[in-house]
Amino acid sequence: MGDKRRILVVNGPNLNLLGSREPNIYGNTGLEELNQQLVLIAEQKNLELSFFQSNHEGEIIDRLHSAIGKYDALIINPGAFTHYSYAIADALLAIKLPIVEVHISNIYKREAFRHHSVIANVATGQISGLGLYGYFAAVNYLHDYFSH
Repeated sequence: MGDKRRILVVNGPNLNLLGSREPNIYGNTGLEELNQQLVLIAEQKNLELSFFQSNHEGEIIDRLHSAIGKYDALIINPGAFTHYSYAIADALLAIKLPIVEVHISNIYKREAFRHHSVIANVATGQISGLGLYGYFAAVNYLHDYFSH
């Protein structure tokens, strides 16, 4: 099948609490369990995933910068940074990779401040409101993206 495409999965603030934080919105699956499920899907598609989570904007930006030349694509759930971090948006623009923005909840059905994403205009696409399936859909999309 050839070399594996490398995908970096970045999760922003509070996603380390996945599975325990507001399970009515985010579900009961923890971040580590989600990552393990994503690895299984990726392996079937000859993709290699790496994971990073931080509650700190600067750490996310540093990780994005270090992705240049090392990864073929990016999946990002920026958490609350979605709505105001122009610095993360600029870093995403600088890395020049296909980017899928993922949100577990439907940000357009929540509080008004969540309806705007400063990340959307630099992302290849956005998945919102499909629960954890949004991450699986992002992996499937990137597999198809590289297959064409």
